[in-house]
Amino acid sequence: MHILILEDEEPAARQTVQFLRQAGLCATAPPVVRSVEKALAWLQTHPMPDLIFSDIELLDGNVFSLYERFRVTCPIIFTTAYDQFLLPAFQGNGIAYLLKPFTYEQFQEALTKYQLLQGSFAQPATPALSPEVVRELSQALRQVGQPQYRQRFSVRMRNGLYILQVEEVAYVQADEGVTFAVDAAGTRYPLSGTLTEVERQLNPAHFGRLNRSELVNIGFVEKVEPYFNNRLAVKLRGKADVVLTTSAAQTPEFRRWLEG
Repeated sequence: MHILILEDEEPAARQTVQFLRQAGLCATAPPVVRSVEKALAWLQTHPMPDLIFSDIELLDGNVFSLYERFRVTCPIIFTTAYDQFLLPAFQGNGIAYLLKPFTYEQFQEALTKYQLLQGSFAQPATPALSPEVVRELSQALRQVGQPQYRQRFSVRMRNGLYILQVEEVAYVQADEGVTFAVDAAGTRYPLSGTLTEVERQLNPAHFGRLNRSELVNIGFVEKVEPYFNNRLAVKLRGKADVVLTTSAAQTPEFRRWLEG
């Protein structure tokens, strides 16, 4: 069975691969693509897969822009962090979805639905995701005020997959090639992607760039003071021992960001 995974969160992609192996559907790991542009290039150069597991928000935008540009003729199971406002659109068009974070049992239910409906996908002339379906799903997003930025991170920790809400992140820091989200307690959560990639996923009204290796959440900023060499010292709320600093080059932009 040929499967394609469209997912920008590495832990979520690993979980999907693990569940596929547990279900006995892939002996080798299927390809994982993290952006719309790379997914388009993959689909243009490979045979159509039997099944796609697709997140909605990828690194460079909404996945529906991909389906508007490329005619997908295989069924799609969406693995999404969106809430119930999208479910009628999925249900109305017979598309399976998995609401993150999902369990193996929920994953198996979606596969069972795919297998039961497999006969209806047998005609290659009928796309599983028609232009009408794409328009309906896109319209459902617009009608409720589509979230433009990430709401949560799924982080693989030693004891399992941890769901970290973006609003709980005090600052984001790149350290020796790894990007970490740091919460109010000082706990560091490893994220997939570079700091720049993570920054694009966060609301710029809430997260501002301090320097080449740090972003800060405005909700945790308590005080900003002048620092050496035209830099600023940023003190965090309830964390007297944590002081972040802007770079000299970033200070003017950070000042503008503070003023909203």
